[in-house]
Amino acid sequence: MLVGIPKEIKNHEYRVGMTPTSVREMTKHGHQVIVETNAGEGISASDDQYRKSGAEIVDTAEEVFERGEMIVKVKEPQAVERARLQEGQILYAYLHLAPDPDQTRDLVNSGATCVAYETVTSPLGGLPLLAPMSKVAGRMSIQAGAYCLEHPHGGLGMLLGGVPGVDPAKVVILGAGVVGNHAAHIAVGMGADVWILDINSTALERHWHQFGRSTNTIFSTSDSLEKHVLEADLVIGGVLIPGAEAPKLVTAEMVKNMKHGAVIVDVAIDQGGCCETSHPTTHAEPTYEVDNVVHYCVANMPGGVPKTSTYALNNVTLAFALKLADQGARQALLDDGHLRDGLNVHQGKITYKPVADDLGYDYVDPVKALSS
Repeated sequence: MLVGIPKEIKNHEYRVGMTPTSVREMTKHGHQVIVETNAGEGISASDDQYRKSGAEIVDTAEEVFERGEMIVKVKEPQAVERARLQEGQILYAYLHLAPDPDQTRDLVNSGATCVAYETVTSPLGGLPLLAPMSKVAGRMSIQAGAYCLEHPHGGLGMLLGGVPGVDPAKVVILGAGVVGNHAAHIAVGMGADVWILDINSTALERHWHQFGRSTNTIFSTSDSLEKHVLEADLVIGGVLIPGAEAPKLVTAEMVKNMKHGAVIVDVAIDQGGCCETSHPTTHAEPTYEVDNVVHYCVANMPGGVPKTSTYALNNVTLAFALKLADQGARQALLDDGHLRDGLNVHQGKITYKPVADDLGYDYVDPVKALSS
């Protein structure tokens, strides 16, 4: 199979779909790989490194999309990239379709087979291709929140961990999953007063066993959510419903009643955000204010640390990329139910139910779609 790696073009996105190491593995399996020139610049991987790994370097993204049988990316294809997709082509990337009707429409119209990293599952029930970036984003959320809490950036003017004799900031983390636990790890390390809310009592139990009394675990109800959000100096939104739009837990009314200078870091923004007042921002312009509350809603947070993120991502995406290339998409997806959970769009049909439900499409069972 001929695998194409274009340079990412989303605002301040410096990751790349495959590292030179992954390219070498792909070529060892007998596949051809073409890489757009300077695609690995953000991770300090030169064109020469890709050549030594067996790749052919091409000058334009147009050539990558024109020749590639499988396109491997990091972030969802932008409009100009979607226009280049071809019928029968495989797209393997993060897609986050539920809050993005324009992208969904274009992928349906393309006739491509689109496998979303974020909905591939594991035998243990997790989301193995989403987890590494959730870990990165969770850790970054505390760094970003601490920065935004500084007065010159619109915040309360608080040091996250305080100092002896002065209270630390109260950090309220919504969701005790991968994002929440990694955010808590950094927040505890910085000395913050950390509170975790979740509706899943098992997740709270796991969190308690990991962190003990260094954090406070609270079962999430309307009352507890409102109480702790209004008391918070920093709110981290880390909720997830796999493949579906995030629930709007923090209402506009709550935001209006939060402390002036409080900060919301909405990590769930890739799936639409868990705050009613959230909308996607970029690394170039990461924040805005609503009712004197600073909102940080960067939709590709891990893109800010591309070297860490790309290698962590390739550690988990490579095995499935090899399977798609070795067996072909149809056979690989039919044979592996966990990979098949990642199939969101196939030849004009929506094959992932939460996306179909959220956006009003007819849902087609992926096995039926692949067998027709």
